[in-house]
Amino acid sequence: MTESTMTESTNGKVTSLSWFNPDTSAIAQDLVSGSSSQKRILRDLAWQVAPNLFLSFKYAWAGVRYAFITQRNFRIHTFISTLAISLGLFLKVSGMEMAVITLTCAIVMVLELLNTAIESVVDLTVKQTYHELAKIAKDCAAGAVLISAIAAVLVAMWILLPPLLQLIFSI
Repeated sequence: MTESTMTESTNGKVTSLSWFNPDTSAIAQDLVSGSSSQKRILRDLAWQVAPNLFLSFKYAWAGVRYAFITQRNFRIHTFISTLAISLGLFLKVSGMEMAVITLTCAIVMVLELLNTAIESVVDLTVKQTYHELAKIAKDCAAGAVLISAIAAVLVAMWILLPPLLQLIFSI
């Protein structure tokens, strides 16, 4: 296990970096000086940096695909979002209302992706052990998704329910 520390001076500039891994500690010290040749080293230390925009989108889509395949809640949010947007189109709600519905659905899905990322990083860090701070991080991330999902249901009710009820009672 490698452990890293970073020290900043009072002006916020990094003054030292150290890793317990002896192979990278010299590189870390070189990075502090910031010459142009060392900036190339920093780029070499980055893991799988996308060299073009197409690959950036490919990696982003891979994250969405991973969440859809592995996260039940993401699939549920995708289904409910598709249903809400379709219902809005069917009921012919205004463009502004459709924008609100779409953005609300997107916020829920974005938070679910962030929740998945946070859970993965926490799991990577604590491995198979229990840590109270890991539990707090995971619970807070899940809580953010829950709050956004509740808000999305309320938004959908306020926007979609009146025209839906009008359609049902006019039949």
